Amino acid sequence: MARLPSAERRRQLTEAAIRAMARDGVPRTTTRSIAAEAGVSLSVFHYCFDSKQELIESVITTITGHYVTVVKQALRPRATLEETVRAGFQAYWDHVRAHPDEHMLTYELTQYALRQPGFHHLARRQYELYAETYNELIDRLRETMGLRLRVPAPVLARYLAAMTDGLTLNYLVLGDDAAWEGILDTVTAHVAGLVREL
Repeated sequence: MARLPSAERRRQLTEAAIRAMARDGVPRTTTRSIAAEAGVSLSVFHYCFDSKQELIESVITTITGHYVTVVKQALRPRATLEETVRAGFQAYWDHVRAHPDEHMLTYELTQYALRQPGFHHLARRQYELYAETYNELIDRLRETMGLRLRVPAPVLARYLAAMTDGLTLNYLVLGDDAAWEGILDTVTAHVAGLVREL
């Protein structure tokens, strides 16, 4: 087994945990199964993570990072505010459709954290991370497009996080790809109405 820097080994184990948890479910995924998925010994796992809580936090942060990277790449200024906002939502939606198991895992992680004694703070951190991510994206649009918000940024960020969360769960349950063009158009028009260009 090649020696990797600790940060790289943690990344490898986190990605393995995401695959194992998405496939087997959070409660049935063990440290042993994650180590096997990553192709490392159990001692390597315990060297990289002090606790299951630490691993779950890493999983939550990594999954969020997967789609935030895609959205950031798509959120470059376009001819209109609506086109820019739509591109960001479209990039997110394409990620949901391409990786439904990963997005479903986020809901399972929330439920798991809320039900496990001592893990509640991880569910809270997960949703704080969603709002922080939207705050960052809002700031980015304000800088690049000179936008003025009609509502305070923290309120808009939490609203967008809740709206995206609900729409994602709705898609995972109902599917229906054909309906999403209209839904994304509606979301885009609504969000664009909450900001105005200077």
